[in-house]
Amino acid sequence: MDLRQLRYFVAVARERNFTRAAETLRIAQPPLSRQIKQLEDELGVTLIERGSRPVRLTEGGRLLYDQAVRALDHMEEIHAVMRRLREAEIPRFSIGFVASTLYGKLPEVIRRYRAARPRVELTLLELTTLEQIAALKEGRIDVGFGRIPFDDPLIERVLLRNEKIIVALPETHPLQDHGGPLRLDDLADQPLILYPKAPRPSYADQVLALFRDRGLKPMVVHEVRELQTALGLVAAETGICLVSAGVGRLQRDGVIYRPLDEERALTPIIMSHRKDDRSPEIALVLKIIREMYRKSGISFGV
Repeated sequence: MDLRQLRYFVAVARERNFTRAAETLRIAQPPLSRQIKQLEDELGVTLIERGSRPVRLTEGGRLLYDQAVRALDHMEEIHAVMRRLREAEIPRFSIGFVASTLYGKLPEVIRRYRAARPRVELTLLELTTLEQIAALKEGRIDVGFGRIPFDDPLIERVLLRNEKIIVALPETHPLQDHGGPLRLDDLADQPLILYPKAPRPSYADQVLALFRDRGLKPMVVHEVRELQTALGLVAAETGICLVSAGVGRLQRDGVIYRPLDEERALTPIIMSHRKDDRSPEIALVLKIIREMYRKSGISFGV
């Protein structure tokens, strides 16, 4: 007697029909009938009255059915316990990120981390900076890469570096032929596309603050949630958009990028984690970033 035979017998007993039981088990009916017959021969007891429609269990069949159900349930519990034990032994690490960081060094950080920790189950979640703070507190992520410098007593923040802000223009825009880097004065009367629309505060507020600090009021025509949507609207000649320099590596039809000559046109890249979390995984990520920056000549925390 084996567990497969018990499963087959229980299926027939529940369906009260060999054909339906075979469909439930996803096997052909002849092998099912043979297995039930082998079980009866082994036990020396007739389990099913085959002449009845629907099939009925004999007294021995009813007794075996009760015991078989208990045995199968018990085996399922054992499998569940072993599965939970196996899952508990698998180290896990979750990273939250804002979309624009994918156009910078983050993909390489992830590749190097995977190479260093091949047995760690890595989860990646696209989250705004605000969403990352909540996810860190709830334990849904272990580290976040965002752009907003929030102060929270439960969260430790590490400034990785300040990234330049550049201008995304439609490729037919008159400013594409502008000699040298653009200034905010050149953009103040241009239709402006902002992202993300929500939640706020966000990178959009950093962009608006640049204009406000210069005493300029931009003409905002669209506020969208996604970076890709913003660039799509730029390509459609709806307006211009201020993006992080890393985004400039993204080639998109209909969009060109121009530098912005403004001392304060910078957006931070901030790594956040729970204040009391001394996980070696977090230390490894920071080590990887420092090594990458050193080799690339990028100043850490500037």
